[in-house]
Amino acid sequence: MPLVGSNRPPVDPQPKAGKGTGTVPPVSRAAAIKHGYTTGARGLASRSVSRLTRTRITPNALTASGVTLCAAASALVLFEARNEILFFWLAAVVFVLGSLLDILDGALARAGGKTTPFGAFLDSTTDRVSEGFMLTAIAWVLARHHHPTFVAVAMAAMAGSFLVSYTRAKAEGIGLRGDVGIGSRAERVVVITAGLVLAPWGVLPWSLVLLACTAWITVGQRVLHVRKQLMEASHE
Repeated sequence: MPLVGSNRPPVDPQPKAGKGTGTVPPVSRAAAIKHGYTTGARGLASRSVSRLTRTRITPNALTASGVTLCAAASALVLFEARNEILFFWLAAVVFVLGSLLDILDGALARAGGKTTPFGAFLDSTTDRVSEGFMLTAIAWVLARHHHPTFVAVAMAAMAGSFLVSYTRAKAEGIGLRGDVGIGSRAERVVVITAGLVLAPWGVLPWSLVLLACTAWITVGQRVLHVRKQLMEASHE
């Protein structure tokens, strides 16, 4: 196997040419792209659950199904020694299906008016469980093939992924925005899936490097964003 501040000044009512003409903060291209596909995915999910709202299927049932599929995908990874392409690709498909159900549960809750505090709590918790299962399975495979460095990278990726969620929860717990950054769950799912699909060609360990780097960068972005909001609030 080939795995290896101060108060802001008031806005000038007649700004000069070449300066900003409004109070909307500039949006980076990366943020705009992320907002675009996130909005699109949520819109598609909302349309996909229109029929589910007329059934007895509950958002919590979708949540449970999603985490079960992700756990199954993690188990499939462990059989990669029998047939790399078959089991890695099958694991990628099942993992994507489980992750899609994670999108649909929230969409179903919103569309059917079934949102509850416990449902939101359960959804967030199972997201971490799903990632934990998959990253643990990948670390096991890397250890089996004697790649201790990448095992450590997998653990760093897991810790970073969990902290991405934790920093957002803590920020929102004190009434601040904490959903900024380049490595939210959607991006992590894409990186893990791509790593699984390309694992037979030795890409999986490097996908973990990318996952760990983006996760920890996101943690830093969220910490700095919360600090900025608190500083602005203290000067108002």
